[in-house]
Amino acid sequence: MQFTNHTRRAEIGANCYSLEAAGKRIVLDCGMHPRLEGLEALPELEALPDDSVDAVILSHAHQDHLGAMPVLMRRHPRAPLFATDATRQVGDVMLHNSVNVMLRIREEQGVTSYPLFTHREADNTIKRCQPVPLHQRWSLEGERLGFKEESPFSFEFFDAGHILGSAGVLIRAEGKTIFYTGDVNFEDQTISAAARFPKEGVDILVLETTRGDSPLAPGFTRACEVTRFSQAILEGLARGGSILVPVFALGKTQELLGIFAEMQRVGELAKGIPIYIGGLSAKLTELYDKLAGQTCRLEPCLQLLDTVAPFVVGGADIETIPVKPGRIYAFTSGMMTENTLSNLFATRFISDPANSLYFVGYADPESPGGKIRHLNPGDPVRLDSRHKEQTLACRVETFNFSAHASRESIRAWVNEVKPKKIVLVHGDAPALEWFRETLATDLPGTEVVVSVPGVPLDL
Repeated sequence: MQFTNHTRRAEIGANCYSLEAAGKRIVLDCGMHPRLEGLEALPELEALPDDSVDAVILSHAHQDHLGAMPVLMRRHPRAPLFATDATRQVGDVMLHNSVNVMLRIREEQGVTSYPLFTHREADNTIKRCQPVPLHQRWSLEGERLGFKEESPFSFEFFDAGHILGSAGVLIRAEGKTIFYTGDVNFEDQTISAAARFPKEGVDILVLETTRGDSPLAPGFTRACEVTRFSQAILEGLARGGSILVPVFALGKTQELLGIFAEMQRVGELAKGIPIYIGGLSAKLTELYDKLAGQTCRLEPCLQLLDTVAPFVVGGADIETIPVKPGRIYAFTSGMMTENTLSNLFATRFISDPANSLYFVGYADPESPGGKIRHLNPGDPVRLDSRHKEQTLACRVETFNFSAHASRESIRAWVNEVKPKKIVLVHGDAPALEWFRETLATDLPGTEVVVSVPGVPLDL
């Protein structure tokens, strides 16, 4: 039984892992690196000989877990793809959007390797995806199994609490149980309910470590953070300015709309205040609304688009959207990457001291959003290569609405599960090391290893 990490380096990148057991080879996720371009953004797929994969399992539809899936499926045409139905539907939107982004980058920046796959290949990937419900055992042939039925290799999904459709995967093979967390959150968000993972019966745990180098502040709770954010929204509007919240289209947008809906419900936020979102965010929010009663979520009767009634802005419209007092703009991307709605809009926004810029999620330190977080009022800032330097005058605040579990909550869960072996993935070096040291101390009878990209690990 072997596990191989196919990311290019130990970091949060193009997540892709293979597991060989019971004479089968499966692949867990196949993402695209969020900060790299062209072929460098892909996982190391060369270690998987063409047409050698028996099945592919997708944990959720964020680009760093899904984005290279059509490339993998092209090279392994016999392999079925399994995911929750919500992930299948969200993945359809995300893959086609990825093709559009790659085509635009090819035209604007001359990246000749783009697109890495076509709209037709995105369609074929989704057609090959078999939706699988939670808490049911399935074979790699796509057949539902009874819980006492013998099978050389089976898998089962558990809700991961991360985004719509996200799931951890329990694999049974060779008399062992292997649990792959994917991305997980053990705390209720506004829309997504906390993960429901098994608390016993796991021999080998493949564990995400995203927030391993980020301790929670003393006394931090998400409820208090929501209150702090709501107060900041009201204060920003009261100052006579407008508010820009850079968000990721999948997950963050919907959680933010959930907060606005609650503020409207209790009378804190007037329903007449204009709220703007982007086109991709609107498409994904439609799916959140459509699947509200069919997935593990809070407020299943809440229809975000109907309740909040945001205005939807397309890419061609962003230059003409006026920056007016008393408005909230929740635009992608969350990192304010060049040529995204939040970046383009910010060029007309950040120099007005009446305005407020609120970050609610992760931003790479080298991204425009990451750089702005570390500036002081009056500092010069250049948002992209096409615009001149500007003076940062608007108010900047950061809020912790991570969709990843805190290291404290992951630690507590692992200490309940007590697996015999832990394989650490999906984290930067400090995060991986914190989990390695901490879990080895907590569980002296457990082997804790950091997965080295490209090096097969005997399980």
